[in-house]
Amino acid sequence: MNLRRAGIIGAGSWGTALALLLDENDLEVTLWGHDSRHISEVAAARENRAYLPGIALPETLRFTSELGAIADVDLLLLVTPSKAIREVAARLSATTIREDTVLLSCTKGVERGTGLRMSEILAEFFPRNPVAALSGPSHAEEVARRLPTALVIGCRDAAVAQQLQQAFSAPHFRAYTNDDVAGVELGGALKNIFALAAGVSDGLGLGDNSKAAMVTRALAELVRLGTALGGRRETFQGLSGMGDLIVTCFSRHSRNRAVGERLGRGEALGAIISSMNMVAEGVPTAGSAFECARRFGVETPIIDQICAVLDGRVSPREALMALLTRGPKAENAG
Repeated sequence: MNLRRAGIIGAGSWGTALALLLDENDLEVTLWGHDSRHISEVAAARENRAYLPGIALPETLRFTSELGAIADVDLLLLVTPSKAIREVAARLSATTIREDTVLLSCTKGVERGTGLRMSEILAEFFPRNPVAALSGPSHAEEVARRLPTALVIGCRDAAVAQQLQQAFSAPHFRAYTNDDVAGVELGGALKNIFALAAGVSDGLGLGDNSKAAMVTRALAELVRLGTALGGRRETFQGLSGMGDLIVTCFSRHSRNRAVGERLGRGEALGAIISSMNMVAEGVPTAGSAFECARRFGVETPIIDQICAVLDGRVSPREALMALLTRGPKAENAG
């Protein structure tokens, strides 16, 4: 089956950027958003001023706030916040989604309480549909401006992976494939927690040496927890691991790094979150990762301290001191 018609659930910056990419590749794209007023404004202005200002949207893009309008598609992208994925999947299951429709998770998170990845939640509701995941270092602002980007598609079905690769490949957008779906999703989800830590380092004014050390140890922690949760070590050395960790810890576009920086400067988490119109996925994922680490007996000092900061149990500076005063050990000892 050729992927000719695509639906995108989530009209934020990332959903809009992916809609532009697929439209450029001659797919018929319909973008869904839950806020009918916002969708009407985007359709009229041909610009998503709330989430991706300054980017013109082509007349070929379609917009809707009715889930039923995207039921009959070949490819369905889910680009919602991780906390909403189960609710959206449940609502979708009440529509007439075809069993051959490819479901592609573009959300980076782990469900609190269950420890499930986004593709696993989708598979619960759509056990007969092919399910895949898209991840890697990709800020929507740059993808929308057609700046060179490389991502990875996690999919166990080689034929479906090839179809997705073809649908997403463009001169400015290189799509790789990987059959390690768990590793692809976990790399993209866990790196957001470490971006919070990188931002805290920036907010405290600790300098480049400190931040480089933190990011390096974050990668070791990501690999430890990610492999315990079913991902392959080599996957975390690629785009949805090292690549995503680098971009989200250092980029000015990173929402998670920005939240961490504001925490480091002394702002309260509640005030930070209420001032944002987009979700910093590292905040909810930190609690999920902490639960998973305890369940599998994995040592996660950075995640533990970030959770303590988010919960208000320690200050950012106290969290830093807790990390710096850990017992000495060999680098490869964890």
